[in-house]
Amino acid sequence: MDTLEAIEKRHSVRDYDDKPIGKDTVDKLQNVIDDLNSESGLHIQLVLDEPEAFSEEHLSYGRIHGAKNYIALIGPDDQELEEKCGFYGEKALLEAVKLGLDTCWVGSTYKKMTSVVDIKKGERFLLIIAIGCGVNDGESHKSKSLDDTIISEGERPDWFIKGGEAAFLAPTAMNQQKFQFVLHDGNKVEAKTYRAYFCKTDLFEVGAGKDNFEWI
Repeated sequence: MDTLEAIEKRHSVRDYDDKPIGKDTVDKLQNVIDDLNSESGLHIQLVLDEPEAFSEEHLSYGRIHGAKNYIALIGPDDQELEEKCGFYGEKALLEAVKLGLDTCWVGSTYKKMTSVVDIKKGERFLLIIAIGCGVNDGESHKSKSLDDTIISEGERPDWFIKGGEAAFLAPTAMNQQKFQFVLHDGNKVEAKTYRAYFCKTDLFEVGAGKDNFEWI
C-alpha cells in the first residue's frame, strides 16, 4: 500500500477488539516514530496495552470503545507544537494504516495518562491517535465543497485539485474541515486554518506533489 492508497483507505474507527498488535508491526511502527522524532524534534511515543485513556464513562460524544493502544503526540511547548503534531502525527497515522492497523485521530475525548508517557520539562502532551484492530472499517463522512476550500486567482491546475482532494481526507475535529488552500501566482500555495491542526498540509503535499508548488 502506498501513501495515496493509505489516505483513501483511512477512516476513523471508534470500536476496537482485544486482538494484540503483532511484534513485527510494533517494531516497524516504533522505527517510523523514531525517525519522525529525529526529523521533527518532537517526542512522539507509542503506548501499548493501556486502556485507561479511553475509560471516561461520562463522555457521551466521540467515545472510543475497546482501544488500548495509541500514539501520544508530545513535544516542546512552543508556537510550532500544534502544526508539527498535526503534520508528523499524520505521517505516523498513515504508516500505521500501511501496516494494516485501524486508527482514529482523538483531540479531546480521552484522559491524558501522564504516568505511562515520558514528558520532559518544557514539553506538552497535545493529543493521541488510537490504533489497533477495529471491529469494523469505519466510514467516510460528508465533506465540504471542494470549491469552498481550494481557492485560485485563476484556473486551478490538476495538481492543486488533487492536493485539495487528498487534504479533504485528513482527520479534523468533528469533521469540520476548517481550512482553505489558496493558490497565488501559478504555483505558490497558502494554507489557512481555523482552529484546526495542520495534518491536512501533509496530505495536500502528498496529493499535489511537492515539486509542483511552494508554500507561502
